[in-house]
Amino acid sequence: MTTQSNSPQQSSHRIALTIFAVVSTVLAGLLIFTYLQYILFAIVLAYVLAPIQEVLEQRLSSKVAAVGTITMSIVVFFIPVVYVLSIAFRQGLALISAIEDGAFSPEYIQDQFETMGFAVDLSLLYSTYQGTITQTLQRLATGTLSIIGGLPGVLIGLTVTGFVLFALLHDGDRFVSWVESVVPIDNRVQRDLYVKLDNLMWASVVGNVIVAGIQAVLLGIGLAVVGMPGVVFLTVATFVLTLLPLIGAFGVWVPASAYLFLIDRPLAAGAILVYGSIISVSDIYLRPVIIGRSGAMNAATIVVGIFGGLIVFGAIGLFIGPVVLGGAKIVLDLFAREYAKPIAN
Repeated sequence: MTTQSNSPQQSSHRIALTIFAVVSTVLAGLLIFTYLQYILFAIVLAYVLAPIQEVLEQRLSSKVAAVGTITMSIVVFFIPVVYVLSIAFRQGLALISAIEDGAFSPEYIQDQFETMGFAVDLSLLYSTYQGTITQTLQRLATGTLSIIGGLPGVLIGLTVTGFVLFALLHDGDRFVSWVESVVPIDNRVQRDLYVKLDNLMWASVVGNVIVAGIQAVLLGIGLAVVGMPGVVFLTVATFVLTLLPLIGAFGVWVPASAYLFLIDRPLAAGAILVYGSIISVSDIYLRPVIIGRSGAMNAATIVVGIFGGLIVFGAIGLFIGPVVLGGAKIVLDLFAREYAKPIAN
C-alpha cells in the first residue's frame, strides 16, 4: 500500500522537477545566447591556452595559474596583435587616401597600360559598373560605421570572454566532470566525442592559424625586400585570406605584382610573382604536416564555417565557425552510429 500511495507522489515530483529543469534551462539559454559568440570564443581560447595553464599549475595554484596564463597571453599576444593591426589600419587608410588623391586613378592605370602597348578603356568599364561599385562602397562605409558604433558592446563582450576564460582555465576539469554527470551519454561515446572534438579544434583553430601565419610572414618579408608600400597591411590581409583555402595568399601577391609592374618595376614584379607562387604551392605541403592530426576537416567545412561564422558571429566567427559546423557533423555521426546499433535486452 505504501509503495502504491507513493507512486503518484513520485510521479508528480518528477513532473514538477522536469518543468523546473526545462524552464531554468530555457532562461539560462536565453542569457547565454546573448553573448554566445564571446562564450564560444572563450572556449576556443581556453583550448589554446590549456597547455600553458597545465605547466603553470605544476608550480602555482589553479587560480594564480589562470591569472598568469591570461596575463601572459595579453602581454605576449594580444598587445602585439593590436599594435600590428593599428599599423595595418593606418596603412590601409593611407592607401585609400592615395586612391582618392588620384595616385591610382583609372586614367593613371590606363596610361600605364598604353605605354606597354595595351589599349584598355577603364572609363567605359567604370561607367558600366558604376552603380555596383557605388553600392559596394556604401555598404563598406555603413559596415565600418556600424563596427565603430558597436565598440561598447564589443568591449562588454570581451569582458564576458575574459571571465569565462578564467573560469574555464581555473575550473575546467570540474566543468567537464559536471557535463559528463548531467548529459545522459555513455562514457565510451563521450570519450570518442572528446577525441574527435580535440582533433577538430586543432585543425580548424591552431593548425589553420599557424599555416596562415607562416604564409603571411613569408610573403610580408618578400614584399618588404622589394620595397612594396603598406607591407604590414598586406601581411595582415594575407593572413586573413590564407584562412580561406579557396583564396589564400594568391589574393595579395597577384595584385602586388601587378602594381609593381604598372609602376615600371618589372624585375620586382616578376620576383613577387615567382615568390608568391612558391608560397601558394607550399600550402599543399604545410597543411598536411601541421593539420595532420585530423582528416575530418575538408575545404568545404572550413569555407562554409568561416563565411557562415562571419555572418552569424561576426569577426570571431572566422575561428569558431568551422568548429561549430565541424562539431555538429561529429555529433550527428556519433548519433547515427549509436542509433544504428541494436538495443541490448
